[in-house]
Amino acid sequence: MAKHAPYIFSEDARSQAEFYTKALGGEIQSIMTYGNLPNANEANKDRIMHLSLMAAGVNILMCDSLYEPIRHGNAIHLCLEFSTEAEAREAFDKLAEGGNIKHPLGMEFWGAMFGQIEDKFGVLWMITTEPKSQS
Repeated sequence: MAKHAPYIFSEDARSQAEFYTKALGGEIQSIMTYGNLPNANEANKDRIMHLSLMAAGVNILMCDSLYEPIRHGNAIHLCLEFSTEAEAREAFDKLAEGGNIKHPLGMEFWGAMFGQIEDKFGVLWMITTEPKSQS
């Protein structure tokens, strides 16, 4: 059995992690900087080598991308499913701050709320609720 955790490469992992903990609730659990390495490069000593945060009950891992530029694509979206409409709306609204709403959060034909956002860091999110039973 495996555990799945998104690993986000960032231009500023610390700021991005702080945004997610405020938007989704949670906390940064650990931070390791490049300064923790033996013979650390002075220019990168405060950059994030590995960060773990818990947000919306999901473990998210992050680091600063030092060796290649960030290239945003549309192949992967982070999907959060909430048990209530209120939780989904709050997460959607907070993640959308400074970002771009791709699909407004609303009730869909399959019986769940659904919306899509590109946040201000270029990360794509799908916010949904548990589908209501079709009885």
